[in-house]
Amino acid sequence: MNELLTASSSDLAAVVGPLRRDGARAVEAFALGAWSAVVEPGDAVGGLARRVLGAAVALRVVLESVDRRVSEGDPSLLGQALRQAGVDPEEISDRRIARALSRWEPRTDDVRIRSSFRAATAIGLRLVVPGDDEWPVVLDDLGDHAPAALWLRGSADLPTVASTIAVVGCRASTAYGEQVAADLSSALCDRGFTIVSGGAYGIDGMAHRAALVSEGPTVAVMAGGVDRFYPSGHDTLLRSVVEKGLLVSESPCGSTPSKWRFLQRNRLIATLSAVSVVVEAGRRSGALNTAAHAQAIGRPVGAVPGPITSPSSVGCHALIRSGLGACITSVDDVLELVPGRAVPTGAAPDPREHPERLRVRDALSTRVDRGTDEVAVASGLSTDRAREVLAELELDGLVEREAGGWRRRRPG
Repeated sequence: MNELLTASSSDLAAVVGPLRRDGARAVEAFALGAWSAVVEPGDAVGGLARRVLGAAVALRVVLESVDRRVSEGDPSLLGQALRQAGVDPEEISDRRIARALSRWEPRTDDVRIRSSFRAATAIGLRLVVPGDDEWPVVLDDLGDHAPAALWLRGSADLPTVASTIAVVGCRASTAYGEQVAADLSSALCDRGFTIVSGGAYGIDGMAHRAALVSEGPTVAVMAGGVDRFYPSGHDTLLRSVVEKGLLVSESPCGSTPSKWRFLQRNRLIATLSAVSVVVEAGRRSGALNTAAHAQAIGRPVGAVPGPITSPSSVGCHALIRSGLGACITSVDDVLELVPGRAVPTGAAPDPREHPERLRVRDALSTRVDRGTDEVAVASGLSTDRAREVLAELELDGLVEREAGGWRRRRPG
């Protein structure tokens, strides 16, 4: 490891293909990628060390501290470096550092970290670190709990937070919950939003599927490395996300999902999204953990009400009753929660417009062509009436006819 940190950029590039950087920037990026393998997600001591010393220096000090701890039983080197850099001793005690080093020691293996980079290179991952153009600066909201790096797999770029909505919920979903998740996700994609979720069974999977069917972008935030599709039953779904969207993880290749990593994964879902919508959640659902993270950093939360007899809606009802989650009954309720009403496709239709025109426009997408029969079904109009309204909207420049059907025109 120390050899890699002092290697030339050309030598480094031979081992760490996902970096695509030169010189000192490559060394720092490698160190941040290595940190993602050394510490568990959300480790505040690791975040403090990186913030105060810089990733490369902090990693070198940690490796020397681990060596000294093993050979001499002395864990104080990292503490000395932090205090010399101006950290208050009361903020970081030797006991706290010793506990951190004992956590990190099993994962400082040089071969293990090299192999994670080689695996990333083999499947074409991208490593994004603080300071990169693609790095989401909103992750700074997490302070020392922010990830050291993000590993990306897929064809899409990380979307801006203003254009993303998290749609999450329980694994043991009902038909009602899955229908609501699909309808909301599809409608949000039609309005230009990216759907973010966790790739799990139930509501998460339905949100991703609806986005893919709507030909909208979707991001799955994983609890383990993105080299492994988890759960295995979502292999086909996650491959489709890779082809058309993005898998994201703060853990490198070879990392297995665990209960702790799922909980920490939820904080990334909340932080990367302008709004988090909980569709279904039991009393102890992980989706409530996502909502709690969103509330902690000041992001809006919405919750979909369900039957009062459904255990799958108990968590949603608790959010609504406590005032911590806004009641979501339609896509418009979600849009009202977006900070600054930053709807990517422009202003919503004028409510004074004729109801039939509103219904037809709402039935159309800006991405996917829809036939007249489909528009009629979605708007609740007869086929003949839907055809007449579409013709009116085309004359007004609000919709356009494509080879496969009709599409709502984007403003401008």
